[in-house]
Amino acid sequence: MVEIQTLADTSVFGQIAEHQHEQVVFCHDHETGLRAIIGIHNTVLGPALGGTRMWHYASDMEALNDVLRLSRGMTYKAAISGLNLGGGKAVIIGDAKTQKTEALLRKFGRFVKNLNGKYITAEDVNMTTKDMEYIRMETKHVAGLPESMGGSGDPSPVTAYGTYMGMKAAAKKAFGSESLTGKRIAVQGVGHVGTYLLEYLQKEGARLVLTDYYEDRALEAAARFGAVAVGLEEIYDQDVDIYSPCALGATINDDTIDRLKCRVIAGCANNQLKNEDVHGPELVQRGIIYAPDFLINAGGLINVYSEVVGSSRQAALTQTEKIFDFTTQVLEKAEQEGSHPQKAAIRQAEERIASLGKVKSTY
Repeated sequence: MVEIQTLADTSVFGQIAEHQHEQVVFCHDHETGLRAIIGIHNTVLGPALGGTRMWHYASDMEALNDVLRLSRGMTYKAAISGLNLGGGKAVIIGDAKTQKTEALLRKFGRFVKNLNGKYITAEDVNMTTKDMEYIRMETKHVAGLPESMGGSGDPSPVTAYGTYMGMKAAAKKAFGSESLTGKRIAVQGVGHVGTYLLEYLQKEGARLVLTDYYEDRALEAAARFGAVAVGLEEIYDQDVDIYSPCALGATINDDTIDRLKCRVIAGCANNQLKNEDVHGPELVQRGIIYAPDFLINAGGLINVYSEVVGSSRQAALTQTEKIFDFTTQVLEKAEQEGSHPQKAAIRQAEERIASLGKVKSTY
């Protein structure tokens, strides 16, 4: 179910240069077993804010590939959402179930502190608000803290809400109505965000199929939401209206794209297209509406940004609701230009960065 895209250049600096990253920090600590990478892509609009994920990568190079793609996506996510933030991301290499400890997280926090505010971290895959509390013990440059500590809380519900808004906009484009009632939707990945998305979809009366890397979690979610649980590979073969990737990236690739039987792709995973220049146009040729991932999953970033600037949760939800309109605009723009939605969204984000780059170069 999970595939990490490999960038074209196999050298470390070649990969960093491919998407013009400003800085990459490799973090290692023998005592705690910490191995982490922080990627800072672009800070023209402000400090780089992006979550930390913990994953058992097959290799260090795979982890580097992931953090570079994720941090680039955060730059575009902030820019297209109108936020004064740059793009960054971090990955901790290891099994979150067996290797995540207070000491490891606090040591990671020390590395974040040493960046002096150029990078602000938050939750991502396999990380929780409790983990952010540990990191906060070592640095103030962390968001997504519990509300009891004055933070904005878990960003997952807001991420799911934005994805839901984007999905409805894409559905309107494909089916002529934003209603998801009766629509067959395949959700790939039922972690924190995927579960909240299922709540929205169930309430609207969608017919659900799901899968997850952890079989027990898939079965539990299926029972809770009245869904059908299928195997990791079987999710691509489902006859559905909407495919919603909510796990890790690159699940739309040469091996899966022929198997998809959907009219819409709209999910909360990052970097869903393994190759944007190949698979973006191919989806258009197949008549599949693709809601750009970094646009519709921006709710979590909007939520933690509200924490950074001191605005309310309600303000974050109001801003997140605008993802419906933003998605509609991008889909129309792509159609008018004869392009694909991901390219149109990237161009819109880059135009804002270039415009404000005339005011300042980096954070």
